[in-house]
Formats: sequence, C-alpha cells, structure tokens
Amino acid sequence: MRSTGFRRTFAALSVCSLALAASACGSGDDGSASGKTRITVNCEPPRSAKVDRGFFEQDIASFEKRHPDIDVVAHDAFPCQDPKTFDAKLAGGQMEDVFYTYFTDARHVVDIRQAADLTPYIKELKSYDSIQKQLRDIYTVDGKIYGIPRTGYSMGLIYNRKLFQKAGLDPDRPPTTWDEVRADAKKIAALGDGTVGYADYSAQNQGGWHFTAELYSQGGDVVGPDGKKATIDTPEGHAVLQNLHDMRWSDDSMGSKQLLVINDVQQMMGSGKLGMYLSAPDNIPILVKEKGGDYKDLALGPMPGGKGTLIGGDGYMFNKHDTPAQIRAGLKWLDHMFLTPGTGFLGDYARAKKANAPVGLPEPRLFTGPADAKDQQVKKANANVPVENYQAFLDGNHSLQLKIEPPDAQQIYSVLDSAVSAVLTKKDADIDQLLKDASGKIDGILARG
Repeated sequence: MRSTGFRRTFAALSVCSLALAASACGSGDDGSASGKTRITVNCEPPRSAKVDRGFFEQDIASFEKRHPDIDVVAHDAFPCQDPKTFDAKLAGGQMEDVFYTYFTDARHVVDIRQAADLTPYIKELKSYDSIQKQLRDIYTVDGKIYGIPRTGYSMGLIYNRKLFQKAGLDPDRPPTTWDEVRADAKKIAALGDGTVGYADYSAQNQGGWHFTAELYSQGGDVVGPDGKKATIDTPEGHAVLQNLHDMRWSDDSMGSKQLLVINDVQQMMGSGKLGMYLSAPDNIPILVKEKGGDYKDLALGPMPGGKGTLIGGDGYMFNKHDTPAQIRAGLKWLDHMFLTPGTGFLGDYARAKKANAPVGLPEPRLFTGPADAKDQQVKKANANVPVENYQAFLDGNHSLQLKIEPPDAQQIYSVLDSAVSAVLTKKDADIDQLLKDASGKIDGILARG
C-alpha cells in the first residue's frame, strides 16, 4: 500500500497528454534533431495542488537553465501510479522516459523486460553512493541497477499525547511491545465518552496491509524467501490475530465499530477520540490540515514488537526504449530534482516552510554520511513542527529490520482482509482455520504469479 500524502500532500501520475502522440511517451526519440535531448517524466503534481505544482515547475525551469541542451516534458495526473493502468502503459509503449514506481514494482518491471539497465551510466549520478544501500538494493536485480529511490516511509505508532496524559500514561514513553499497547489501550478506552484506545483497518485491502506490518513487527513474514509459499500460519501470524481479537472482545479497547479504513481512523484521531493507530509519518499533516488535529497533541512511536517494520516508498525507473542520451539526461534531472541534500523539490525545506508545508517530520533518511548530515542540518534549521514528539520513533527505528511489502501485495492483502475483519467482527472466530484458509489462498496467488 502507499502511505497517503508523503511529506507533501499530493501524489500525482501522468497519463500521456492527448496533445501528444502516444509514441511520444517513451518512444526513444530523444529530440536530437532540435539540438536538445528530450525526456518525458511523470509524477508532476496536478494543477489542483497549486503550491507543489509551482515548486515542480520552478525546479524544472532551473534545471533546464542549468542544462540548456535538455528539454524536460512533465506529465501530471492523480495518483503518481495507477496499478490498474500501469502494466498496460508499459506494454503499450506509452510509459514516460523516466517513470515513477513503488518499491514493490522494481522486480516486476524488470521481469517483464520494460526497464532500461542503468548500470553503465550510474557513475554519472553524483548522489548515488550517498543513498542508503538498502534502498538502492530494492532497484538492483541480479547485480544490475534498474532504478533510483526517491523517498521512503516506515510504519510506526501514532498516538495522542493529550489522551495519554488523561489516562495517566507518560506521553514521552509510547508503548514498544504489543502487551504495552494492549494495556495502554485499555486505560485510554476507560476514559469513556466514546474514546477508543486502539484502532485498526480491516477493509479495502488495508486490513491485509496492516496485518503484514504487524506480522513483521512480531518477526514473521507473509511469504517465504523463495516467494512460492505463504508463511502466515505460524505462531507469529497467530499472535497478530489473537492480539486483535483480545483487544476487541476481551478488553473492549477498539470500540464496536469495525471494518474501518484509513479515512475512518484518521477522522477518529483528528477529533481527539482515538489513542493509537499504526501509520507512517505522512499521516500527521493530514490529521492536522484535514481532520482537525493539532501538531502538539500528535506524536509518533516506533513499531511495537521491536523486531521489524514495514517500509515502502518510491523511485524512478527508465523506459527500455530510452537512448543513452536520454538516460544521462534523466539521471541529471533526478539529481537536480530529488537527490541533492537541502535543495530541490523534496529537499528545499526553507521554501517549504515559507509555503506553510510541514518541515521536520521523521521521514526515513534517504542519504548517508555527509549528504545525510547536510540534509538533516537544513531540515532542522527550518523545522516548523514539534520534532521532539517524534524522537521515540527515530530512536526505535535503529533496531528494527526494515522490510518491504510482499510480492503480489494487493491480492494477498485482499485475502488477509478477510482474516482481520473476521476476528474484529466475530467473537467466536476460529483463528487457526482463518490462517489455514488464507495460507492456501495465498499459495494459489503465488503459484499463478
């Protein structure tokens, strides 16, 4: 799943403009006849996101001024990638020269032979070696480099400091185990007046997404290392469902309304009626700007369980039809737009602060070494959110194994939704049978894949 609204509050994807011939979207025609190398790129913010759109256009203009031999044509739409049309665009030759992907897309795009091999050109990407190796590795397949990471997120526990205080809990010490989550949720729910201690998703594939995150936190996995068999019918998988069942039915700390999705839970947190839920840092500005929350009341702790957390994110890959000149131009564009610490579309924190965009949220660090130090220095100097509220999350992440989503994630999440919703809506749900049935269905999905 994509966590919503990462850092900025948009996600955008291009579909080929009707004004352009379909062949212009990744045809390999580099426009050299005009004396310039032409590249099409996507994930430009839509016109409705005026501030972000303006920033994106400013950055393209400054890039073209610095590189007058390169012409960048940006495409926009919403969201950055539509899973329903992504494969069709690739197969139909309509994908941009430099195109947005989720981390989970990397191997698939390579497997269907739609990605350009960047390995011969990677030395020309100045920032490449400064990017976190575990993120670079996501786009490295069989020793070859096929993409460049741009952003990342990891799951943690958002909690309401005000409710923690009212319940007699220390708002500077969020729970770090599932037993502590359960105990704290009971105390928060005991405040009454419709207050819910802990909420979780259980519909629209989002329940399966959170089951996966919770399984990682217990040290388990959804799919075995060979990618052929489910590994959910395990003590760790049982512990995830049993914990949800007990919080719902024994503790009554999750409220009676279930089959919730992200908007429901965000609404509860923003209105001050929810103690805790799992999410990435990008939920925080949404809770403030759209749901009525207050930055000072919202804090973020590490993923409970202490063993692992789900990470996601995005990057750019290159069309297999790109010419060498287009690949070189695209790498320069990525460096300029996203990969120079303290500057560019995602890194110009001073510009973001002036536009009243949140600066200082604890996104996982993209860079290492001096590049990371510079990025953090500029971010800290322009922070406009209470960064101390996120320190527990940052400290806790150091000891967690960071794991991406499983293969065929959306299909698997749909199966797991049924198991999660069952334990939250049926007091007599048979957890062993639910895991056995889900495991068989996931095995079938993997076999077809």
